[in-house]
Amino acid sequence: MGKKAIEIKKQQVEEVKQKFEKAESIVFYDYRGLTVQEVSELRNDFRDAGIEYKVIKNNILRRAVKENNIEGLDEILTGPTAAAIGYDDPVSGAKVLVNFIKKVKKTEIKVGILNGKVVNIDEIKQLANLPSREELLGKLAGSLNAPIAGLAMALNAIPSGFARALSAVRDQKQ
Repeated sequence: MGKKAIEIKKQQVEEVKQKFEKAESIVFYDYRGLTVQEVSELRNDFRDAGIEYKVIKNNILRRAVKENNIEGLDEILTGPTAAAIGYDDPVSGAKVLVNFIKKVKKTEIKVGILNGKVVNIDEIKQLANLPSREELLGKLAGSLNAPIAGLAMALNAIPSGFARALSAVRDQKQ
């Protein structure tokens, strides 16, 4: 292997290593058996969810994982491997992939990494069942908004109740 090829591999390993350092979650899966149309659909689903889809050679994966001090993946990272890398939301990648697999019934999840720790297939499926960051933020906003709306209604009711009471007193005096 020439000097240039070695430098290119080192650069690829460094790029993958940096992606893994920034990622909140990574799901590795075997993409064999998927049609071009299915891969395109999966890529679009990932893109819509803010997930990076990347096919990475296993030797580069192994080196990047080793440089990030993540162990226990050597025997799992065999055959064609693609990665769904989530930077902002640890749930989205798992959710998109699990739903896609349910639909096409062709590919399978190999393993995942959640905040630098290896997680198995069952843990990835549990992760996929959690609400996404957007869903949780929506619930939080709704929860925070409910007391404020109640307070606003109560404050609004005080003047109108007072006005009705004044009107009733006036009616009684007439």
